[in-house]
Amino acid sequence: LGVTVLTSMDDAGLKSIGVNATPEEQVLRLAQLGVQSGLQGIVCSPLELPLLRKQLGPDPLLVTPGIRPLGSDSNEQKRIMTPADAVIAGASHIVVGRPITKAPNPAQALEDILNEMDAAVIKNV
Repeated sequence: LGVTVLTSMDDAGLKSIGVNATPEEQVLRLAQLGVQSGLQGIVCSPLELPLLRKQLGPDPLLVTPGIRPLGSDSNEQKRIMTPADAVIAGASHIVVGRPITKAPNPAQALEDILNEMDAAVIKNV
């Protein structure tokens, strides 16, 4: 897997490290380069899922951190999406950290996320 732009980065963050492209432009550039170089998947913000699926097709894995269930604190994440929306947008895998690990009942938090994703998939089939 290749990492594109961290979900904690936005336009200002990219500019601060000398990148004069929008997050979307930089993600697409890095994703295309990665796939052309033989990577089997890309780590990207869920916000770029529709763009990457359109440009790269169904084959590359798209792994998305920055997943926050409704009502969760976004913490330092700037480009986030709910688990259900990420699945609908084309994520192969989602990464959910603190909303589960910091929950009073992590097992219940995970079950709630899985139920939310199942309901979204059923609704959109």
